[in-house]
Amino acid sequence: MTAAAASGPLRIAMISYYLPSESKIGVGYQVHELANELSRRGHQVDVFSPCAPVEGALYGHVHLPLTGSLRTFRFAFVMRRQDLSSYDVLHAHGEDYWMWRRRVPMHVRTLHGSCFEEAIHIRGLGEKLRMVMLGFTEVLASLVADRTVLISPQTRRWTPWVRTVIPNGVDAERFAPDGTPRSAEPTVLFVGTWRQRKRGADLARIFAEEVRPRVPEATLRMVAQDAPKSLPDGVVALGRLSDDELAHEYRRAWAFCLPSSYEGFGIPYAEAMTAGVPVVATPNPGARYVTDDGRYGVLAELDELGSALGGVLDDPAERERLGAASLERAREFDLRHVADEYERLYRRAPA
Repeated sequence: MTAAAASGPLRIAMISYYLPSESKIGVGYQVHELANELSRRGHQVDVFSPCAPVEGALYGHVHLPLTGSLRTFRFAFVMRRQDLSSYDVLHAHGEDYWMWRRRVPMHVRTLHGSCFEEAIHIRGLGEKLRMVMLGFTEVLASLVADRTVLISPQTRRWTPWVRTVIPNGVDAERFAPDGTPRSAEPTVLFVGTWRQRKRGADLARIFAEEVRPRVPEATLRMVAQDAPKSLPDGVVALGRLSDDELAHEYRRAWAFCLPSSYEGFGIPYAEAMTAGVPVVATPNPGARYVTDDGRYGVLAELDELGSALGGVLDDPAERERLGAASLERAREFDLRHVADEYERLYRRAPA
């Protein structure tokens, strides 16, 4: 790294297969937010991605479009051919496992969870095999990079040699309470997908069978693009929302629930906490980390989730306690703090 880069603005190349312009995967949102924050600080950031540019992005975008099958794996070969010699830092959020020859002064890799762990929970033999293959690429990437970062200590199981943890970050100004009152009726918010590991369908069933009989006026509002048209009474599908619309939903909610079978981190948990909303979740690795094993939220297995949600909706004092705990914990996930950590990491000497 040059002497100027050691203290002044950095030239940063980021790699991400996902971006919010074309994907709802949380990694893409985190890359977008981090790249914007670093750009606001005066760094030159370019994101290399097969996804289209994100409207309003402050960072540069290098579009590397792909078609056909096995695009995730093919993107790694496309990145290997890129000339990155003008950058001070390569920060990869995936697909850098063939880049073993030093191409920049500092190569950082963030492991957003574990594909090995996800393979255990995902359905379908083909998807399980794909996740196992991606898991091996994550291990290889952790050995190729100068510095590897985990997003939570609970994701260390498959890469125990990685010690650095920097959580995902949330824009505190966007999601913080702004005086908007909670909804008049008891409201539970879900952000995720109806199918697979987010288990939106399971939450809707539990809400209809267990929560509504206990709290008849309760509503479940689901930010999900794949929910069916026919839903139980009290369940509303909101589809995809803008950032401002999503922040408004958090501020109006009485509780947030994401019963995923697996999360490496779970950005919606941190967004809800930033808005001062009680979090109810199943004890996946991400939820355990974000709630500090239930100290700052409620963890319940799927068969106990209805009782846990009903208890939060029924108890104003408990909601107040959990809301205050959420705000306290959310400070750990402020995007500005996360960007500070990465800036320090970028400027360290390679290991």
